[in-house]
Amino acid sequence: MLTVHLVNLYIPWIRMILEAFLLTLAISIDAFASGFAYGANKIKIPILSTIVITLIGSLFLGAALFFGAGIGQFISPLLATIICSVILIGLGLSKIFGGWFKNKIAKRRNTLLKVCAEPEHADLDKSKRLSMKEAALLAVALALDGLAVGVGAGLAVQSLEFYIIIIGFSLVMDIAMLTLGVFLGNRVARRVRVNLAWLGGLVLIGLAVMNIVM
Repeated sequence: MLTVHLVNLYIPWIRMILEAFLLTLAISIDAFASGFAYGANKIKIPILSTIVITLIGSLFLGAALFFGAGIGQFISPLLATIICSVILIGLGLSKIFGGWFKNKIAKRRNTLLKVCAEPEHADLDKSKRLSMKEAALLAVALALDGLAVGVGAGLAVQSLEFYIIIIGFSLVMDIAMLTLGVFLGNRVARRVRVNLAWLGGLVLIGLAVMNIVM
């Protein structure tokens, strides 16, 4: 009986940690791809700029989580799960099939939109070094997906512990993925491009399915 009780006690925590990890992984894949693009183009990202990117991304994610939680108090758990799943599936599909839209966006003059499509455009002064101001611009572009994911997760999961775990994962994973991307990008030819958006899309769709069936 004690063993069964312990299993029942820890299963929700294991699921919570796994879900938080997968959500932040899906979001941080964009940070890895951006870091890879900067590394391949020999653009340096100083540690302070990396911290700025991470803090802004985690701040946006945290705000979205609590915003979603606030809305979730006024709707049924079933409806919250459905809305969360729709958001995750929609965002996942946009990542998988978004190449055409990114090509269209890249041709526009709006700086933020261009950075969303091609992260290396955040190096506005072409100095091959990302300043803190430029890092903030890149962070906002990267955080847009996090806003949608955060609102969806906040709707589906009403738990302060979950929010703390996911924000903690976000702080660590963004730094790790961005740094790893730059490191690997520095070691390949400039013409090589990495498009991992589809992978993040698959993770998000998988999470949506998991929310529905569990």
